[in-house]
Amino acid sequence: MLRLPKDVTDDVQDDPTGVRALYDRGNLNGAPQKIELITQFYVGSMITTLQKTNLVPGAEDALVYTTITGAIGLFVPFVSRDEYELFQTLEMHMRVEFPPLCGRDHLAYRSFYAPIKNVVDGDMCEQFGMVEAVKQREIAENLGRKATEVAKKLEDMRTRYAF
Repeated sequence: MLRLPKDVTDDVQDDPTGVRALYDRGNLNGAPQKIELITQFYVGSMITTLQKTNLVPGAEDALVYTTITGAIGLFVPFVSRDEYELFQTLEMHMRVEFPPLCGRDHLAYRSFYAPIKNVVDGDMCEQFGMVEAVKQREIAENLGRKATEVAKKLEDMRTRYAF
C-alpha cells in the first residue's frame, strides 16, 4: 500500500494549475511528491478490489480485499505498537510450530515479490488455538503473557473488526 504525503493536498490547493509542480521536479525530472510505502505483503494472488468498510455495525473500519482467484481478506490496523509487536512475535512462533505442508518457507512466501513490511499474518496467528495446551503456555511465556491472555487478544482482534 502506498500513500501520498499529507501536504500534497495543500500544494495542489495553493497551485491549482500545476505549473509549480513542473518546476519542483528538480534533477533528472524527479517527482515533486514522493509516494511513501506503508505496507507490503503478498496475499497469494492479484488483488482486484480494495474497499474501506466496516463489516459489522459499530465495528471499526478495515480494508477488505478480494483477489482474482476469489479469496477475500482483511487488512486491519493495530491499536498500539505493543499490540503489533505481540502479534508479530506470535506469528514468528507460529511459523516454527506450523511449517507449511509443502515445505515452503512461510516468510519467503509472504515476501514473494518484496520483503514484508508492517503486516502480520492473522491466519498464522489464528493457529495458536490449534496448538497443544503445553505448547500454548510455552509460547505465551515467551510473549510475557498467559495463554488465556493471548487467546483473549486474538478474540478481541476478531470481534473488533469482523465477527
